[in-house]
Order: sequence, then structure tokens, then C-alpha cells
Amino acid sequence: MSQPQPVQLNYHVQGLDCPNCVRTVDGLLCRLPGVSEVGLSHTTGRLQLQLDEAQTSRDTLERELRALGHPVTPDMPGASRGPGPAWYATPKGRLLLLGMGSAGLAALVARLYPAGAQAVFSAAALVAVAPLARQAWRAARHGNPFSINTLVTVAVLGAVLIGEAAEGAAVVALFALGEWLEGFAAGRARQGIEALAALTPRTAQLLEGGSVREVSADTLQPGQRVQVAAGARVPADGVIRAGASNLDDSPVTGESVPVHKEPGAAVYAGSVNGEGVLEIEVTRPASDGTLARIARLVEQAAEGKAPTQRLTDRFSRLYTPLVLLAGVLTATLPPLLTGAAWLPWVYKGLALLLIGCPCALVLSVPAAMTSALSAGARRGLLIGSGAVLETLAGVRTVALDKTGTLTAGRPQVTAVLGAGTLSEDEVLRLAAAVEGGSTHPLAQAIREAAQARGLNVPAATAAQALGGRGVQAVVEGQSLGVSSPRFAAEVAELDQDLRRHIAALEEAGHTVSVLHSGTRVLGTVALRDQARPEAAATLARLRALGMQSVMLTGDNARTAQAVAAELGIGRAEAELLPEDKLRLIGELPGPVAMVGDGINDAPALAGADAGIAMGGGTDVALETAGAALLSGRLSGVADLLELGRATMNNVRVNIALALGLKAAFLVTTLLGYTGLWLAVLADTGATVLVTLNALRLLAWRPTGREG
Repeated sequence: MSQPQPVQLNYHVQGLDCPNCVRTVDGLLCRLPGVSEVGLSHTTGRLQLQLDEAQTSRDTLERELRALGHPVTPDMPGASRGPGPAWYATPKGRLLLLGMGSAGLAALVARLYPAGAQAVFSAAALVAVAPLARQAWRAARHGNPFSINTLVTVAVLGAVLIGEAAEGAAVVALFALGEWLEGFAAGRARQGIEALAALTPRTAQLLEGGSVREVSADTLQPGQRVQVAAGARVPADGVIRAGASNLDDSPVTGESVPVHKEPGAAVYAGSVNGEGVLEIEVTRPASDGTLARIARLVEQAAEGKAPTQRLTDRFSRLYTPLVLLAGVLTATLPPLLTGAAWLPWVYKGLALLLIGCPCALVLSVPAAMTSALSAGARRGLLIGSGAVLETLAGVRTVALDKTGTLTAGRPQVTAVLGAGTLSEDEVLRLAAAVEGGSTHPLAQAIREAAQARGLNVPAATAAQALGGRGVQAVVEGQSLGVSSPRFAAEVAELDQDLRRHIAALEEAGHTVSVLHSGTRVLGTVALRDQARPEAAATLARLRALGMQSVMLTGDNARTAQAVAAELGIGRAEAELLPEDKLRLIGELPGPVAMVGDGINDAPALAGADAGIAMGGGTDVALETAGAALLSGRLSGVADLLELGRATMNNVRVNIALALGLKAAFLVTTLLGYTGLWLAVLADTGATVLVTLNALRLLAWRPTGREG
């Protein structure tokens, strides 16, 4: 009899509001037999796992998680979860009602019957702390003995034992309030990511058999056609087959200026149709659309830990046990060594326990990173991880490719010169044939120029790219090559008149390609690529940020200097092969960000401290670069660097808040100025402040941006 196979389960976990909660839940799952391949996300509250139901049933798994204070609901990929339970129906909401209700009722009864105040407050504190005690016990059993629930439980029980039951009841009430506020703030940060996917409409108008019917957008498949009315959102990635309109692509690219699109143009799910009715052929299902993939990539990026986060995590693992030890020593050493009264020092020791939870510290980095990654994605800035974001904050040098990055990447043929009796059209026809299979912008420009002149371009055979030097192929029985003047001079003879002609074109900012056969030059093709409209303004922003800009190009030195002078770049490195760009990246003062197209500059992008790909696919671009500009606009480079700096400034403020508040209350507690209820505010208050400060990044906007 065959053994049952483990099943894949997906859940949404309630109350997963800090990394310590993740540690507790993970500890439980690791100890349950039959549970494997656990993926738990604090950022999204999602849980994925494999479960062998022959060892642990699904009901047992869900019951154990519920008992730990983290109820779960099935989470179906691509499905909307809805609004979720009301706040008072959540574990933290119930704890808030219990804590506040018990403390309030006890205060009322104690006011009416002062003689029974201690007993009433003791009962209120014990009733309110009971759920925390149960969760603390389960967390300890599953490998997390120093959870915040443990510390609060010990502090409250200690307060009751030393006759400070009123403060014990107040501690539970304030702790419950802080936990609820923390959950509320964490939920807002989580919504920042979920809002990306929510921009895709839930329904679509499907064209079928000459009629239109409403269907769920999740059911759309490639090849189907949908109708999109004016003002409606596109339900899935596709291609326009009928109609024309101005579309707002800002959900994907971050650019709010509408883009005019006609039949044959690609459209994205979530884009808003400005006017007219469009007929769109679906090319991707909703679950694999550009917007859905961006949301998934942001979720994955938020789970990656930045160096600062790894440091705070390591520190927090030591911090809580050390504070617990300090609390025990504070409560026992002064009475034992000096004969001081026990109650005041036990009271101070209990207060230290409440300061000991590291929630605010461990949240200081991931809360900021999650908000920043979400804010960036909404503006077309896709960032691979928190580590990339931290690197971007420290960048000193920005290296930029010329063609397609600083320039528009759409060069046009400006002049053709034939050698001897060869006509311009013949040179262009043969050059277009050699470049027939190349995807380089210069090759495309040559082919387009030949097509515009109506030339009959023959097919080439044995085409071969020469690694940054040019292309060679066999055309109409003769071996031809198209390359830059520098490399053409290595195999062909360039006379002085031709060299002067080429030099004049290059000094005017043109790029020259030489057509040659063996040692004989057949002609030249001059091309010019216009600088991007936003290039000069972006470079000025980089200078204002204190960064050095360097242009790297395989083009000739004269053309490179002409472009650099036009844009105000102080340093231009020309005639570079891909390996030369990689070498220069290592020599520039770092950290270095490299900006390129993600294909021709793959070695330099991978070798830089931070690689930034212009445009292209989302996940494909991130294979070679740590960040991608989905809008394809150069201004996104400065936006990325500003976002990195804003994020790390936010992180530094968060860490200062987390440690500063605790340090201040630590001193005031030891001096006897603050008690238990203020100590709990030091923890929950710091956690809430840190999370709220991180949420400010959701409203981040780049400064000094054009367009």
C-alpha cells in the first residue's frame, strides 16, 4: 500500500506582527511531526508548508496555532482574502477588551469598596494575564522561553505577590493596548504591499461569440479577448487588437503621464483606459501578470534581510536574556549584599523585565524596508531586497552606459558614404544584411534606414557577433563585416581622407560603423542617438546628492566626449569591451551603482555593488541587477538613490527610538522614578512609534524630479 503524499497548505496567520511572533510560530511548526518546507512571512502574514496528515492532522495543526494566539485561515493563491475579522474578534482585540475591562471594572469596585482593593485588583490582573500565561507556556515549550508574553506574565505575577496588584492590572491593560496598536500599524504596512495586487480589477468583460459577458478576471486565459470601456482598468496583460486610447500605466511604471497606445501595443493589468473602447487579447493569466509578479517580487524582497537587520536580530537574541538576568540581579543582589529592603528592589527588577522585550528593535529595520519597497514599487522602482536598498543608500559613484541609458537608444542614420563606385544605397543594403540578426540599437537603426529607402536587403549566412567589436556575415557570396573604426582599422585599410571624415563625424557626436570586406573598406554609415530628455536633469540631481557620475561606453572616444560635454559628465570611458566595463567598476571609488540595459551590460551590472537595469521585464531584469526601473526613465536612478537614503535615515531614527526609550526608562527605573506601568509603555510605546515612523515611507516622494 502506497504511503500518502504530503499536501501543500497555504494559510494567512493572524497576529503575525513582529519577527518574534515568527520565531514562536516557527518553533511550533518545527516540532510538529509531519510538517516540512515551512515558509513563514512576517511581511505578508502568509504561511506555506508541506503536511503529512498521517502524522499530524490538519485540524491539529490549526488548533495548535490557534492555541498559540495565531489563528489561521486558508489562503488561496490569487484569491482575495476580504476585509478579515473585526478588530474585537481578533486575539489582540479580545485581549484588549479583557485587559481594559478587567482593570476598569476593578478600579470601579475598588472605589466603592476600598478595603477590598488589593483583592479586586489581584483578581483582575490574574484574569487578564491568563491568556498571556498560556501563550507564554506554549511558546516556551516550542523553543522561545524569552517571549514578551513570558516577561509580562512574570512581571504581573510578581506585582501581585508584592502587593502592587493595581499596577499589575494596569500593565496588562497597557500591554494589550500596545499590542493592538502594533497589530494595527503592522497591518497598515502589510496593506501597502497588498494594495499593489489589488489594483487589478476583479471582473472582466469577456468577448465571446459576438457578445460580451462579465467573468472573474482570475479566469482569463491567453488568447481570450476582453473589452475595456473608458475609465475602466485593464483586467490582464495583453495586446490591443482594436481601438486606440491614452492609458495611465502608473500602477506598473509609476509614470502618471498617459501613454497613447494603438493596435499592436502591449498593455498591463491595472492600467486605466483614458477614453474610447479597447479590444484586448490576453497574453498572460491574471496570476502571472506584470502587476502580480511585481507584488510577489516585493514580498520576496521584503523577506530578505539587510545587513543592519541581521545585526539587530543577533543583538536582540542576546538582549532579552541579558535584561532578564539584569532584572533578577537587580531584585536580589542589593538586598543580599547590602541588606536593603526587598520589596523596592523586587519592584525595580520586575520593571526591568517589561523593558526587556526587543520587539521595537527587531521591527526597526524590516518595518522600514517593507514600507520603502512598497513605495518604490508604486513608482516603478523594483528593488530585489532590503540589502540592495541599504547598498543604494551608501552609493558614491554612479556608472552609466551610454547607448539606451543616457541616450534614448533609438539612433538614426544621418549619413552614408560609399567607397569608390559603391552607392550609398548599396552600402546601406549590404550593412543591413550583415546586421540582420543583431538586436543592438545601431543594427536596428541601419535596418530601419534600409527599409525606409525601400531597399531589397538580402539574407545573410554564417552571421557571427565579434564580442563588442562588430558583426561579420556572408552576404551574396562575399564575407563582410560591420564594425567600429577602431576595430575596422585592425583588419582593413583606412586612408587619411576616410580617417578625417570619420573624426569629423565623431567630434560632432555621431557614431560611425564601417562596412568592409577583407582588407577593403566598402563604405561608412554614420548614426546619431539623441540624449534622453531627462538625462541632464538627472545627472544634476546626482551631483546634488554628492555622487560622481561616470559614462562607460563601447563607442569611440570622440563621440563619448561629445555626449559627456552635452550632458555635463566629468568623466567618460570609451571604446570599452564588456570585460573592460567590469574591470573599471572594480576601480571606481565605491560603493558603485551600475546603470545599464540588463543584457549587454550583464557582467558590469552583476559586478557592481548595486546593479540598476533600465526597463525590461521584472523578474528577468532582477536576474542581472539588484534593482530595475520599470518606467525606463533615467530619472528613476536618482529616485532609487534618494529612496535608499530616506530608508536608512528612517532605520537610524527607528533604532535610536527603540534603544533610546528603553535606555531612558532603564535609568529612571533603577533610580526609582518610574514604575511598572511606565516600563510597559517603554516597550509597547517604542514598538508603536517605530512602526508608525516606518509607515511614513509609504508616502515617500522623490524630490526635484522632472516629469
